[in-house]
Amino acid sequence: MQVHLNPPLEPGSAPRHAAAIVATAADISDAELDYSPESIELVEDIVDGFRAEGVTGEDMAESLVAFGCYVGEILTRHIGGAWGYAPAAHPETVPLVVRLPDARECHPIDWVFGRLEFGADVSIRDPYAAADTGGGPPDGRTPA
Repeated sequence: MQVHLNPPLEPGSAPRHAAAIVATAADISDAELDYSPESIELVEDIVDGFRAEGVTGEDMAESLVAFGCYVGEILTRHIGGAWGYAPAAHPETVPLVVRLPDARECHPIDWVFGRLEFGADVSIRDPYAAADTGGGPPDGRTPA
């Protein structure tokens, strides 16, 4: 998958991509993304709308990455942690993760792509809740 973001996707640019999708969502659909954990439900609704329209991850890659950055920013603001590069053990994934203070890794960009691909069977709220409670790997992945 080719993603052409400006600025390029890297740990330091993730907050900017999140801010851009907040502005875009407000302009396009009057969606109010406020960086609250509750707003993850709105992200799921938006992604479900993309799915209902029949778009693919390739069609919406830049937007999906930006929504993933937004969810990642919710993680960093409410749970802690920081953006970092994904370990080489997961080359098929988007190259960024959020590392929580307890060293667990979250893959919020992958969560968003999964929601588009599999619909309501893939929750974005559930892995966030798992990260927030501190129980187990939030993605169901084993720690690297």
